[in-house]
Amino acid sequence: MRSWLDERLDLTRLNKKLLHKSFPVHHSFFLGEINLLAFITLVLTGVFLSLYYEGSSRHVTLSGQSVPAAYASIVYIDSLPFGALLRRVHHWSAHVLVAGVVLHLLRVLLTGAYKNPREPNWLIGLALLGVTVMTSFVGYALPDDAYAVTATHIGYGIASAIPWVGSWIASVMFGGEYPTSYSLPRMLPVHILWLPLVLGLLLGLHLLIVIKQKHTQPRYARVVAPHKILGVPLVPQQALMMSALFFIYLAVLFVVAGIANPHPVQVFGPPTASTPSVKPDWYFLWIYGILELIPSSWTFTILGQTFGPEVIGGMMIPGVIVAAGVALPFVDRSSRKGRYLEAPLEHPARIGVTVWLLSFVATASMAGYHAELGLSVGLLQAALLIAPVAAGALAFGLVRALASGSSRASPPGRSITT
Repeated sequence: MRSWLDERLDLTRLNKKLLHKSFPVHHSFFLGEINLLAFITLVLTGVFLSLYYEGSSRHVTLSGQSVPAAYASIVYIDSLPFGALLRRVHHWSAHVLVAGVVLHLLRVLLTGAYKNPREPNWLIGLALLGVTVMTSFVGYALPDDAYAVTATHIGYGIASAIPWVGSWIASVMFGGEYPTSYSLPRMLPVHILWLPLVLGLLLGLHLLIVIKQKHTQPRYARVVAPHKILGVPLVPQQALMMSALFFIYLAVLFVVAGIANPHPVQVFGPPTASTPSVKPDWYFLWIYGILELIPSSWTFTILGQTFGPEVIGGMMIPGVIVAAGVALPFVDRSSRKGRYLEAPLEHPARIGVTVWLLSFVATASMAGYHAELGLSVGLLQAALLIAPVAAGALAFGLVRALASGSSRASPPGRSITT
């Protein structure tokens, strides 16, 4: 049988070319594996949820109360053995995937792994983050409880306010003016089919490019095994490590899901005329905070189209950050040292910009809770302008001083390899 299959599928060549590819063993590289495991977990739990979920706004009777069928199906899922647990695992896996992609991009950014010839994978990583966040947002609406309707309506307001194309986007994504009877039937296939399909294709393309271009490596690999990939083969060592990581990931995730119950639908209840006080999840909180800080008077008109606070805070500011990320590998012309990772201390400007970005997101996220924290809008507006710049400048100065001190302490002809 082996000989028969080998003759037709050339398994020997497959085993030599693919299954024995070397994978560097470094803790930061496991962020990519965690993202893949989170995606697999989302697909598996999503298949279970899709068997019982009804994406419909038609009203049914639940405990003597008329509620949307989607809401009633979520309540039914929670009543199944392990149903609520698997739904929470699905929720937290989405958080892990977003966080994992962000951390993976930060690792690539700080080590300079976005440069030639790896610009395509950097752009794919940005696309993965965007599609992941979009998939999570569409999933917000599916429980059809008071929280879901309120949170999704904020996103609808931002999308529909986009000049020229806002009404078209609202029609495609939300089935018209949200919420309507067409909203859930439109958003359900987007969440469980089209966006996951795009995610899977992007992940596959990302891995294919990694295999083609070979992994980046830590600096010490240049000394230990120059001109080679220092690591272990995909089969069996890397596969065994990924299997162990998968079981550890599931164990931790099930513990978290068993303890923390995010957004319980029974607490918020079915949609009502009143709007509950809700906050978006952490990966949307910074945009929500920016919208809280932008004055309602900030509007301007271009070619007959009005740009209001929703467009400025929800689209333009994030759009500028994304555009900077897209342009980065083409603008950064600093030297590239083969396939080896750059030492972050050698690039204080990159550290400073990264700290500025993280401080900006953190300050904007804090603004989302300004009422609960007792902070004035004016104070947070000033903080959003000053704090990130100060933090970035401080990080730049400290890293440059540290790098200079390390260079003076190093023997001649050697560079820091921190």
